[in-house]
Amino acid sequence: MRLSRMAMALAMVFPASYCTRSGAQTADDVPVKSLGVVTVNSGQPTSLPTQIPTTMEGVTRAQIDQTVNATDSEDALKYLPSLLVRKRYIGDYNHAVLSSRASGTGNSARSAVYADGILLSNYLGNGATFAPRWGMVTPEEIERVDVMYGPFSAAYPGNSVGAVVDFVTRMPTRFEVHAKVGYTDQPFDLYNSHTTYRSWETSASVGNKAGDWAWLLNFSHSDSQGQPLTYATRLLGSGTTGSAGTPVTGAVAGASNTNAPWAILGTGTQYHTLQDHFKAKLAYDITPTLRASYTLGVWQNTSEGRPQSYLHDASGQAVYGGVVNINGQSFAALTGADFALTNDNLTQVMHGLSVKSHTQGVWDWEVAASLFDYQKDDKRQNAASNTYPSAINGGAGTVADGSGTGWNNLALKGIWRPAGIQGPHIVDFGWQLDHYKLRSLTSNIAGNWQSDAAGSLASNVQGKTQLQSLYAQDAWTFAPRWKTVLGARAEQWRASDGLTAFSASSTLAFPQRSENAISPKAALSYQWASDTVLKASTGRAVRMPTVSELYGATSTTNSQYINDPNLKPEKSWTTELSAEKDLGNALLRLTFFTEDTHDALYSQTTFDSVANKNISRVQNVGRMQTNGLEVAYSGNDVVKTGLDFNASVTYADSVVKENAGFVAVPGDTIGKQQPNIPKWRATALASYRVNERWTVTYGARYSGAQYRTLNNADVNGFTYQGVSKYFTTDLRVRYQVSRQWAAALGIDNLNNYQYWNFHNYPQRSYTAELKFDL
Repeated sequence: MRLSRMAMALAMVFPASYCTRSGAQTADDVPVKSLGVVTVNSGQPTSLPTQIPTTMEGVTRAQIDQTVNATDSEDALKYLPSLLVRKRYIGDYNHAVLSSRASGTGNSARSAVYADGILLSNYLGNGATFAPRWGMVTPEEIERVDVMYGPFSAAYPGNSVGAVVDFVTRMPTRFEVHAKVGYTDQPFDLYNSHTTYRSWETSASVGNKAGDWAWLLNFSHSDSQGQPLTYATRLLGSGTTGSAGTPVTGAVAGASNTNAPWAILGTGTQYHTLQDHFKAKLAYDITPTLRASYTLGVWQNTSEGRPQSYLHDASGQAVYGGVVNINGQSFAALTGADFALTNDNLTQVMHGLSVKSHTQGVWDWEVAASLFDYQKDDKRQNAASNTYPSAINGGAGTVADGSGTGWNNLALKGIWRPAGIQGPHIVDFGWQLDHYKLRSLTSNIAGNWQSDAAGSLASNVQGKTQLQSLYAQDAWTFAPRWKTVLGARAEQWRASDGLTAFSASSTLAFPQRSENAISPKAALSYQWASDTVLKASTGRAVRMPTVSELYGATSTTNSQYINDPNLKPEKSWTTELSAEKDLGNALLRLTFFTEDTHDALYSQTTFDSVANKNISRVQNVGRMQTNGLEVAYSGNDVVKTGLDFNASVTYADSVVKENAGFVAVPGDTIGKQQPNIPKWRATALASYRVNERWTVTYGARYSGAQYRTLNNADVNGFTYQGVSKYFTTDLRVRYQVSRQWAAALGIDNLNNYQYWNFHNYPQRSYTAELKFDL
């Protein structure tokens, strides 16, 4: 059946038209686009306001099933324009940061991720270890994913400056059962590591709707073996000629990210991760236009990180400690920091409650509250003096206890339609209160680092932040072809109870501080022709410092973080100009974007060869400027019936304009490229429906050269701690066995491109899955 031109345009903006299916959302829940502004009239909990005045992309459950080898929820974003999630292995829980047009993978606090209106972004800090809590959503739960680019809606805090990702998960309209089993096989060959790493994922869900009640239960389990991620090294220039130390063989010659020659001695982190996820959702229709919803999520993670030395002595025994001699040069003694062992045991619990009206009349309202709690956060590691393999059996170490950490959010929202839903004005307004609490107590262990109770204090970090906000925005259709959205957000931020201690006698308590900010927003769209819309959006975003940036000084065996309690808020003005053209069976969009950021909050990590550890320091960078162009195409039945094609190309010139406080590493940063922002990136996804049963999909992703440091001194991206360009391709073949059963085979990184973002990404991986849907 042919779609109308308008329906096809919507299908391109929201692929597959967010088509409803058994158990899917109703038509009222589907975003609708008019005059360049997206309207969301969903009865389900969502973070999205009713009027979205900016570029928006999306992907549906059906598309994910057909085209993506999805093992984690973030895989749904894989082929959307200008987005990258730094996922290093299946179940990556502590480094999978979302990157967008002008926000790199080191800036986790510059994006916002929600699931059914519940905040998943971790604003306790900014960086790799503060990735969104992707594990609270499984791929099988997803009904659709919406992505809003930029800080153009007053309904979101300044963290939305990069992008807003909103997961909408399934809520049954009838009895349904779903199950999936997946397997991944990654043959890995790098340096002197030659092995195959395997992962299993299983999930099941059951739900129903009976009368005014609807419920859904979802369970999942994964057992994942990731590739090695860190490497023990010694710079050749640090060696001393002579016969001192144990003669060893097996070191691999290489170069650091600054192209300094070094020897690679072995791997330091190879994770074996076990994860369990449980989700319960309950909804009650109090009246036909008033729904109460509750969500409980529980995520549990147990992981072990283990090392492997490449070095062997004359008898063939692996060498993990002491001074070593490589080709007549002796090097500093190997320690437990070079070959670290880690055990993580984490349990996180999420609650979400909302009551939402859905009259579509003059007034609608919503009350939403959520809580995210680190019920258990136990991270153990051997001490530098406790080397492998003796550390396997115990010995000295540390335990970091983060229990009590978390955040809670409260929102009161209203919608006013003075002349009804078809009237010229639709006003969104609300009040929000967000609390964040950090608790991180690291203790020494003298006996058995794997099991003994905490001993003497190593470090203690505590602190709180609060953000209270009022917002309003009016979507006004002031002429037949014109629409504008005008809004503002007023914020009051407070940081308190900051404390940093490295011993009982070295406690630092920080005074309370506060900031106020006003962030105006504006958008204008014009229906230039029946098939062409022009629009412009601009908005200010104020990204407040996180608790960890303010107070989070830490020092462990192989890393150190230096905080700054006096950090300024980051302030950005972002603007985009877009043209969208309906091509009949496709939609073409051209967007110019610019971002001007003052006092950018940046954390830089450098390696201290004397201390043999990574040292990170947070600071304000005076000014960064980004100008870019994004082209996106999405078409159905392109060239021939059954062939769908989506593609995007993004160019971004993102440079440092002012920086008086550069202290991380020496060198001038003015005019240098912003870290982790490539000048060019591109995606392409071609999916061919051979017939009603078979679908074949081929995807490709490209990113140009980029840097990790502000002075762009890391010129060698293809190494440990480097950031490289990449070009990867993926393949997926899906077969609908019957109405209930489907099977798929896939290959990620089909061309086996070896690429890096500080750590190395997965190599070619083979996937297989079997699904059942009733």
